[in-house]
Amino acid sequence: MMSIPLTSPREGIPPLLATPEEISAAAEQLSAGRGPIAIDTERASGFRYDDRAFLIQLRRQGSGTLLIDPEPYREDLGGLLGPAINGRDWIIHAAPSDLPCLAWLGLYPGRIFDTELAGRMAGLEHVNLAAMIELLLDQSLTKGHGAEDWSQRPLPDGWLNYAALDVELLLELAEAMTELLDSQGKLEWAEQEFEYIRAGHQDIEAPPELGWRDTKGVSTLTTPEQLLIARELWLERDSIAYEEDRAVSRILANKVLIEVARHTPKNERELRQIKGFPFRRPGVARWCFDIIQQARATPRNTWPTRIRPPRGIPSRRTWQTEFPESWERFTQTREKVDALSLELQIPSENLIRPAALRTAVWESTEGKQSNSPADLIALLQDQEVRPWQIELVTPLLNDALFPRT
Repeated sequence: MMSIPLTSPREGIPPLLATPEEISAAAEQLSAGRGPIAIDTERASGFRYDDRAFLIQLRRQGSGTLLIDPEPYREDLGGLLGPAINGRDWIIHAAPSDLPCLAWLGLYPGRIFDTELAGRMAGLEHVNLAAMIELLLDQSLTKGHGAEDWSQRPLPDGWLNYAALDVELLLELAEAMTELLDSQGKLEWAEQEFEYIRAGHQDIEAPPELGWRDTKGVSTLTTPEQLLIARELWLERDSIAYEEDRAVSRILANKVLIEVARHTPKNERELRQIKGFPFRRPGVARWCFDIIQQARATPRNTWPTRIRPPRGIPSRRTWQTEFPESWERFTQTREKVDALSLELQIPSENLIRPAALRTAVWESTEGKQSNSPADLIALLQDQEVRPWQIELVTPLLNDALFPRT
């Protein structure tokens, strides 16, 4: 049976609302509606310095769909729109992607229902929005503009159409997923997960302040010269990106930055030969090598050194070779969790985070924090494992870690 194509919003493409008067009127319209609010954002992280929202899509029964442009009055948006939507129930797809940029605007939900996470909990094979709508609502969405530069203005009608469709059926999808989870006995589990996500975003007010050591791959650099090059390239790149409001990847991708630092090139020719380096971009090799040379001219006692993390859980290889009995317990435990995952049709990482599982096994075999089933529960709670997860995985962990004699 073919799904019904949904090529445009039922009420037509909504206008883009950008002035304080228009946003205030939208807030009144939303306040007059009923039930939860479907919400989504479009961002431009591949083009702009940060991951802020450049479009907010909202839909509520009795209110219809509203498209808000937050950019012109970003600092005032919380006061304009917040009274209508803050503290209310939100329906959102992939909440961890959208909640941060909404929080930066002063917008916070009371409760959330994450349709993507609901799909994972329900054991659906595909949990992207279009796939879930086609499976559960028998309608297919017109897609194709997710990776656009949403910071540009004006926005084409085709993009606005795409954006409006993202919330067109979100309320209905949440209803269908609620029924499905309830029928599977998983609704309460999902609600605990939703609340965990919401609470983790309730105190966010601004983008996180990241430093050069937070860049993926920095931990693989070992010499002061490598770390020096990584630091100075990162600082120069970040300064330019912030000043020009450009994505850092458009100046020099993280992976390339790390490779340049790793190779410590001695001239531009060596620099251009590094895999992935954008040598065809005019001036980038000269810019990059000038930074490297200037960095090398600084006093060596100012060069950064490697920071070794505090000793904790060993790497997989070390654990396996130096602590074989403990590793065997970990393998047994992981197999039990995987078996439960298959039985419940819930991904194993949603039953318990892999890092939490590793910590539980290590501390119960080689560490000092878990010497009994009671200690284990306290440890899991410290690892922010939710009550429903503890209830399900603790018997498996106890069997593997504290077998009865």
